[in-house]
Amino acid sequence: MLARFGLVCGRLARVLLVLGLVSVAGDLRSWAQLRGGACQREVVEGEVRAGEAFVRPVGNGLEVMLEPLASGWIVRVLPVAGPRQAHDYAELATPPYASVSPLLMSTDFSFRAQDVVAWNPRRFRFAASARDFERLLGVYGRYRATVPAGGAVEAELAELVSHMPEGVVQIVDAKLTPGMANQSQMAAMVASHFSTTAHTVEEPAEGKGSALGRVEWMRFRVSLDVPAGFKMASGAKVERRPCR
Repeated sequence: MLARFGLVCGRLARVLLVLGLVSVAGDLRSWAQLRGGACQREVVEGEVRAGEAFVRPVGNGLEVMLEPLASGWIVRVLPVAGPRQAHDYAELATPPYASVSPLLMSTDFSFRAQDVVAWNPRRFRFAASARDFERLLGVYGRYRATVPAGGAVEAELAELVSHMPEGVVQIVDAKLTPGMANQSQMAAMVASHFSTTAHTVEEPAEGKGSALGRVEWMRFRVSLDVPAGFKMASGAKVERRPCR
């Protein structure tokens, strides 16, 4: 169990490093390709209560979803139409897989409710078109079939992910019942902005606390880098700034 825990922590550390480095190099590439030389981000704002979903079209046939889980929410980027596939456009572009992920705004992996709020903001990547998703899916399939995992296929997948546009989800305000457990090592690596994120602490029902607690409500902001050729949703809120 301890060995597996250490492996998960190691993977999380590596992916945070990769996403951080890729975020600089990838953004410079993508910003240079934006229409008219201006950096553009589409912004989606909303709020959700525990157990509720949030869905908003963002253009290019895609939508952003905060899908409810028993433990919180997971951020997804999905096609607006057609059957839902086993993977979504943000999941495959945001490793590690089946592990701690910035897409999981939940108390999974021993995150307490206050840790969920304290991991703020969260950066992820997403496929901006069906074509990019199919490319990711193909390489991901070969990666999963490689035993042991790693090597050239892993490097190919990492390179492909590095070219995907970036998204950021930020908790603007939250109400939570805090968890009573000590902060886990995995949460301590990323959850450090609790005091600087607006929040309200609520008393547990009947005065009975729990180890991980619960996020009862949150207001959030999702911003998506807009690559060249991306057709934004009608009436979308757009931020523009000079490219670096």
